[in-house]
Amino acid sequence: MAAQAAAAAQAAAAQAAQAEAAESWYLALLGFAEHFRTSSPPKIRLCVHCLQAVFPFKPPQRIEARTHLQLGSVLYHHTKNSEQARSHLEKAWLISQQIPQFEDVKFEAASLLSELYCQENSVDAAKPLLRKAIQISQQTPYWHCRLLFQLAQLHTLEKDLVSACDLLGVGAEYARVVGSEYTRALFLLSKGMGRVLSQEGGYSQDKRTEGWLSWSWPIPEGSLSAGGSFRVATCPLQVKSVKPCLKQLQQCIQTISTLHDDEILPSNPADLFHWLPKEHMCVLVYLVTVMHSMQAGYLEKAQKYTDKALMQLEKLKMLDCSPILSSFQVILLEHIIMCRLVTGHKATALQEISQVCQLCQQSPRLFSNHAAQLHTLLGLYCVSVNCMDNAEAQFTTALRLTNHQELWAFIVTNLASVYIREGNRHQEVLYSLLERINPDHSFPVSSHCLRAAAFYVRGLFSFFQGRYNEAKRFLRETLKMSNAEDLNRLTACSLVLLGHIFYVLGNHRESNNMVVPAMQLASKIPDMSVQLWSSALLRDLNKACGNAMDAHEAAQMHQNFSQQLLQDHIEACSLPEHNLITWTDGPPPVQFQAQNGPNTSLASLL
Repeated sequence: MAAQAAAAAQAAAAQAAQAEAAESWYLALLGFAEHFRTSSPPKIRLCVHCLQAVFPFKPPQRIEARTHLQLGSVLYHHTKNSEQARSHLEKAWLISQQIPQFEDVKFEAASLLSELYCQENSVDAAKPLLRKAIQISQQTPYWHCRLLFQLAQLHTLEKDLVSACDLLGVGAEYARVVGSEYTRALFLLSKGMGRVLSQEGGYSQDKRTEGWLSWSWPIPEGSLSAGGSFRVATCPLQVKSVKPCLKQLQQCIQTISTLHDDEILPSNPADLFHWLPKEHMCVLVYLVTVMHSMQAGYLEKAQKYTDKALMQLEKLKMLDCSPILSSFQVILLEHIIMCRLVTGHKATALQEISQVCQLCQQSPRLFSNHAAQLHTLLGLYCVSVNCMDNAEAQFTTALRLTNHQELWAFIVTNLASVYIREGNRHQEVLYSLLERINPDHSFPVSSHCLRAAAFYVRGLFSFFQGRYNEAKRFLRETLKMSNAEDLNRLTACSLVLLGHIFYVLGNHRESNNMVVPAMQLASKIPDMSVQLWSSALLRDLNKACGNAMDAHEAAQMHQNFSQQLLQDHIEACSLPEHNLITWTDGPPPVQFQAQNGPNTSLASLL
């Protein structure tokens, strides 16, 4: 017996020594891998080599599964080798299911693997994986809630908002049962936004559809308190009276930014979520500021916050490949491109459109969500360089690619303005479009801005038809609506068109009363086209009134604006990216051929 006891003790000691040795080599390799991963810049190849070196030692199942997860995560986040990443994550998921009490590896592998499947457009593989993970995670509140969010997001990507909302309802009830009122509020907030979107028509290409669940994405705790995050979550839902809510949003993010990563850790595992990491929230606040600055006509402010946001995104994307960062980047670029076209920087706008194309080439999902917006931007660019046939083709393509009602109304409004400028070529189509966006009768969307723009387009059409009293009625309605919501650019456009009508009618005094504030507002925005138009009217008005000096000054302004626009026009049309105006089908072209020079009419500019 003594001999057997001694042998058992000796065997146990040997096993302990072996385990200690195994732990030491594993920890050493893991330490090296982490060192290379966090180096500046990261040395991902060496990190991967260190992790791969674990397998020849034939480690225990726990170490094997965790190493597969670590390798899959590094390859997924830091390389384009999706095939190897998928292989390692599938092994991690398979092995971890055989190990009891190994939830962190098991469910993280399932979560990452489903993300990868979605990125590869293998949604049919991601859904059953997430359903199984949800089924076996009910005793792990954090992962159960996170996986419910993730499956709801997947249904959103498929435009199935009903299924997404059903899952969010399940999540809200589960959070109530486990005593997490904060996470229950996040589920209900997301579900409420989903219901709104589904009632408004699905919004399959809408930026909000892409973001409403991503912004409620459950993020592991550690960078800010639940209360602060929730305040930011609710702010964008209230931003109709823009300025006070936007100021509150900016103040809130400043407070959150001062919190340390280890502050206020909740005791309930189901509370271990964020609406967004604080770094992402900073970008989101910049983005909301850009959106409202552009809509209100504060384009220099929009440019300032776009620069800040893009700089922050560039830093974040070095360490984080979260898809929402690319979405933020594309939405920022979409807005600043429209600003550039207004301020007379068409060449820069075209290069940024090309940048959006490049981002969309890297992600099929991103292209699917933004293809209609991309063709809309190209249509707006075509209008700015007077390529009306191309503008028509781009807007028509965009209409074919969207069933989002607000984007549809925006495109139709711009397409109608193209047909109006083209004269009698498209009369039947034009009348049909104008009837579909008639602001007096059952306007298709609730957007205040789009309805005001529809009144402006009706006024423009009546002006070209010589029905000046009707035009004035429409334009005064636009002014009433745009002044109510500080839509400065729409106000400037309406004022200058009214001024033009009064000039044609011979009412020079009333014309001057319209054109002078239009010029002042256009200079503040700044809107080059309205400035060009206003300066031409001021020149002619002052000539007609015998004000030679004022007429000369206005003529000089008009000449300066003309030269700036002409130079920018020539530069834009000479860029190889100008060939994008002919792209109307399939994914964005990869390469562009250089143009010999501009081949479009400048008559509309001069």
